[in-house]
Amino acid sequence: MTRIKTLLAFVYDENKANEIAPRAQALMAKYATRLAARTRAPIDERTALLITYGDQVRTRVGTERGVGTEPGSVPTPLETLAEFLNAHTREIISGVHLLPFYPYSSDDGFSVMDYYAVDEKMGTWADVTRMGEHFDLMFDAVINHASVKGEWFQKFLRDESPHNDFFFTVTNEFDTSKVVRPRALPLLTAFETAAEKKWVWTTFSADQADLNYQNPELLLQILEVLLFYVARGARFLRLDAIAFLWKASGTTCLHLPQTHAVIQFFRAALKASAPDVILVTETNVPHVDNLSYFGDGTNEAQWVYNFALPPLTLHTLQTGDATKLARWAKTLQTPSNETSFFNFLASHDGIGLNPARGILSDAEIDALVARTLERGGLISYKNNPDGTASPYEMNINYLDALTALNEAEEISNARFLCAHAIQLSLAGVPGIYFHSLFGSRGDRVGADVSGIARRINRQKLTRAELERALADPSSRRAKIFARFAELLRVRGQRRAFHPHAAQEILLQDARVFAVLRSNENERVLCLHNVTDAHIRFVLPHAREWQNLFSGAAQRAEAIELAPYEIAWLAA
Repeated sequence: MTRIKTLLAFVYDENKANEIAPRAQALMAKYATRLAARTRAPIDERTALLITYGDQVRTRVGTERGVGTEPGSVPTPLETLAEFLNAHTREIISGVHLLPFYPYSSDDGFSVMDYYAVDEKMGTWADVTRMGEHFDLMFDAVINHASVKGEWFQKFLRDESPHNDFFFTVTNEFDTSKVVRPRALPLLTAFETAAEKKWVWTTFSADQADLNYQNPELLLQILEVLLFYVARGARFLRLDAIAFLWKASGTTCLHLPQTHAVIQFFRAALKASAPDVILVTETNVPHVDNLSYFGDGTNEAQWVYNFALPPLTLHTLQTGDATKLARWAKTLQTPSNETSFFNFLASHDGIGLNPARGILSDAEIDALVARTLERGGLISYKNNPDGTASPYEMNINYLDALTALNEAEEISNARFLCAHAIQLSLAGVPGIYFHSLFGSRGDRVGADVSGIARRINRQKLTRAELERALADPSSRRAKIFARFAELLRVRGQRRAFHPHAAQEILLQDARVFAVLRSNENERVLCLHNVTDAHIRFVLPHAREWQNLFSGAAQRAEAIELAPYEIAWLAA
């Protein structure tokens, strides 16, 4: 309780802390019996999360509940997804990150109208609970902003207390000249309320109003949302866009000390009431800023999205040179064994460029952008404080980004799987996007028709079409899924791939991304040929190695690697 009160005093003041801390304690007590210790699988080498929409797999297009069917006449999308994942991924995936499945008004779920409900088009809380019987679940906590069509904002418009102060508003006195944000859209949106016209802060769109954490009543309400999610089965809570949470005049309104203090408040409250819950911060920012969300290793996020990994891996496989990736990976470390990187390559969003700035040169970033456009992708821009705009995100399917024009399928498949083998070899916990695991291509038509660039990698699929493709060994989906599953199975069988196992990056050959993982007496050397050439790689140390995929012994001083070959060797 002392820790919670100290954090509240920092965010607000001593008097507010004395008032709010007991109410926070009462909220924790309210949920205490529902958050009693549960049996959880350990976080280890078998831990891998699949990132997916709740309606990613449907019985057939247009038959999700609420769209032309009676309740129960067909399985809900959440039911269909659970059945599909149980059939295909139980042995290789330990958890599922369900992207926002709440009622929403825009942004494919990230403009939440009701934090406490499941979108009836996706299913019910019972569907979520049943999925949680087989997989650890990550819920999205979209707590930087909420929908202007939701109940909270409608009460704000009606000037009803306490909601009339739940959203961040500014007057002409507020200096926004240094604000950093990820959109090339107006920062403020005018709304007529029952009291007066107000300018509401809208970081992401006019439909997404930023919440006002300077109001402690809002902070308590969000704490209850998080506790509610945990009570509904969330083991992991992804704090979406959390870096933008606190605003102060004349600042960047990004990574402010109060933002970190609020996250630390949530961590302290959850540690006291649900110590098995893991907070994951989603901060698409330069790498050094991203690291700050670990705090001191014990007091803030346990996992941090490793946002520099996707663009750096893409650069590596596009250029055939692992130098930049290897030098960066050599610096990776977390402040304690309570913390891990959440390693991912693709997601429902695009591939962020800001995390790579300062690691890749401007020319290398420009080349990534050019290749994205050449390969059918799109580019999203952000406004800079000086009034200019910069590329912020590459909107492209990851397989497409690694496929040259008119290239043979076997080559691009091998390059794509090599990229994901690199992801799986690194210390941390892997997060794998649904469309990557099942070898999807981009949906440029969906992006163009909707006018939403990110929809290029958000296509919804029917179970029947997926099952047909997976049942055909010659299909691209079947080939990629089979090899991906093999990588995950091998990884899950070796203690050297534990998230906290030692990691040594070897810099001896720029054509090979090489990492040595060690845990107790087990050592695994992971070699990834990032080029389209045959390579002879000299093995470190005079010892015998066993190839974990073929089982063959490797006694020579060097190994021959075919183009984009993956060789994981156990000492």
